[in-house]
Amino acid sequence: MVKIKPFKAVRPPREYAAEVASRPYDVLNSVEAKAEATERSLLHIIKPEIDFDPIADEHSQPVYEKAVENFRRWRDEGWLVQDDEERYYIYAQTMDGRTQYGLAMCCHFEDYLSGAIKKHELTRVDKEEDRMIHVNNQSANIEPVFFAYPANAEIDAIVKSIVENEEPEYDFVAADGFGHHMWPIKDKAVNDRITEIFATIPALYVADGHHRTAAAARVGQERMKANPNHTGEEEYCYFLAVTFPDNQLAIIDYNRVVRDLNGLTPDELLEKLNEAFVVECKGEDIYKPNALHNFSMYLEGKWYSLTAKEGTYDDNDPIGVLDVTVLSDLVLDKILGIDDLRTSKRIDFVGGIRGLGELKRRVDNGEMKVAFALYPVSMQQLIDIADTGNIMPPKTTWFEPKLRSGVVIHTF
Repeated sequence: MVKIKPFKAVRPPREYAAEVASRPYDVLNSVEAKAEATERSLLHIIKPEIDFDPIADEHSQPVYEKAVENFRRWRDEGWLVQDDEERYYIYAQTMDGRTQYGLAMCCHFEDYLSGAIKKHELTRVDKEEDRMIHVNNQSANIEPVFFAYPANAEIDAIVKSIVENEEPEYDFVAADGFGHHMWPIKDKAVNDRITEIFATIPALYVADGHHRTAAAARVGQERMKANPNHTGEEEYCYFLAVTFPDNQLAIIDYNRVVRDLNGLTPDELLEKLNEAFVVECKGEDIYKPNALHNFSMYLEGKWYSLTAKEGTYDDNDPIGVLDVTVLSDLVLDKILGIDDLRTSKRIDFVGGIRGLGELKRRVDNGEMKVAFALYPVSMQQLIDIADTGNIMPPKTTWFEPKLRSGVVIHTF
């Protein structure tokens, strides 16, 4: 069972919300962030290297100090203000006419250590360390992590009632066309009931933000060890998440582009693919995978359908059933000689939000030789993997829309 609590959010006044709220730190580089950041943008706090000319090393001490200075300044200027009561917040996102409704909450670091908050990806120590420095320096979770929970009818009813009967505090469309909407939950009895309901929910699932989650847990551990009077209820024990019901989330495809054919000619590649796949040429029109174990390949100006043959995958294995595993085993490793997706410089990954036209572009311009599009992983597959303690291969899931950073902030 999981332990959550409401919190006094630090957040922008309504008139500044659309400008303060920004894309997350890890979806744009420093140059993009500098170009995108307006005067009050949270990017000055989560990517403060952009305030230096030239742009500074994001891991340097002056940059970490600038983040603290900017956070303090945003509060002094009144661009971020703290609520006076602890509460949960409904945070909804709209993309392509579909809206998903999450709850901004604080989760306990011990649930991550015990496995009640379940992960599906490995983390890198260097990225954890970087996030830890930010959290420790600020004594705040500036950016939320993105969790899922098993859908609950009573939570759905609470959210529906508030959304239908109250005006949102924030309601804006970001530059990328995605809508963001937020309602503070002001009734204490409702907040208390949400806490009670989540105490019966067996697990939360990390959807996006594995490094931020791991870093927050480590901060909690460090502060616990430094406090001889630790009770487990201190604010530093909790970190910020926006948690969505699993049945409202959709994972989109995460595709691959490869720089060379490992010494093969295009005809030799097609011949080798015939061993494990039914290969069909689809011509020049973009072809999108239509089912599990069906892949799309773009090679020399043509699209191909690749359907894995029976016996080349294991649908009873939570990892073996994944198309990223099938493609890695049968094509990237066996044929193209790429055995480590984390370190190989011969492969790159393209989120499906960019469309399959991006795969075509990168092959046509000569940067890459071949591209593969995959059928997206399902939420049930993610949950099965997390529940069995398995880890997904790298670059398997892409969630969209991303949470906007700065809608709510948790301080401790």
